[in-house]
Amino acid sequence: MTDESETVDAFHRGAFHIVQPRGRGHRSGMDAMLLAALVDDERPIRVADLGAGAGAAGLAVVSRLDRAEAALFERSSDMAAFARKSLALPENARLANRVSVIEADVSLIGKARNEAGLVDDSFHHVIMNPPFNDASDRLTPDALKAEAHAMTDGLFESWVRTAGAIMIPGGQLSLIARPQSIGEIIAACGKRFGGMEITPIHPREGENAVRILVTAIKGSRARLALRAPLVMHEEGTHKFSAFVDDLNNGRAAYSRRGR
Repeated sequence: MTDESETVDAFHRGAFHIVQPRGRGHRSGMDAMLLAALVDDERPIRVADLGAGAGAAGLAVVSRLDRAEAALFERSSDMAAFARKSLALPENARLANRVSVIEADVSLIGKARNEAGLVDDSFHHVIMNPPFNDASDRLTPDALKAEAHAMTDGLFESWVRTAGAIMIPGGQLSLIARPQSIGEIIAACGKRFGGMEITPIHPREGENAVRILVTAIKGSRARLALRAPLVMHEEGTHKFSAFVDDLNNGRAAYSRRGR
């Protein structure tokens, strides 16, 4: 049961629900849904959601893909508790048995990482929506939000290192980030991942990109591809384009061109 400090929010037009903190912490929205749309795989798969928060992206994957299982990795015990509350909702009964919540710091290395549940060579897909604010940005008094949004030096390197370790050869890394992080992401992927595909997301035609979608394949030697922009809104309106609306509501996946 929720209280006044929480909200229960519907995603995928009511296909699943998320319990989130009201007025504090990071609240999931379109970023999480676009991230989930990058997983396009009809096989029985295991997906790791790093820095999962209340679990929106991971649950969006298993909501759309009936043969997928997801492990939600979250360092904050508060946010992990919200993810567990989400799984306990009656509205999520059809998918709860395919999702687990694990409290773990995704920047751990070696034996400590494995002991925390981030087991080597065990996932087909790793998805992540890393913190995006530079440490010098205006700080928020909201401790939960600050933890979710504050980027630290080497963050992409440590998260992508973990992704590479826990993923099977040929597995797919998927992430959403701000455009200014593109250099760090490419550097972090290094020789771990190839076949990188980057899609800029623009609010409208003629406006600058506000996010990038990135996918890459573990062990691939294929070259980087910069894909056509994804434009969110129809010209002169706040209405989402038909394709973006399908992505946002679990009716479509954003497939890799290099499949």
